[in-house]
Amino acid sequence: MHTGMLWFDNDPRTTLSVKIQKAMDHYRQKFGRVPDLCLVHPSMMDNGQNQLELGKLIIRSYRPVTPGHLWIGIEDQK
Repeated sequence: MHTGMLWFDNDPRTTLSVKIQKAMDHYRQKFGRVPDLCLVHPSMMDNGQNQLELGKLIIRSYRPVTPGHLWIGIEDQK
């Protein structure tokens, strides 16, 4: 993903899935498309997982993303 939307939410009381759902809703309202990829810092993933799926959205750990931030958008076609 070369282009996406950066979303910040560092509230420790909010689960990662809720943070991602809020970011997805905002992305859909802003761009009129449903995102399919969300990159997060590895420390935000449970049990050291590298990838999760939330419906059709792939959540992938990516070290350059700062903790508390989500980089969400459409995955580049290969």
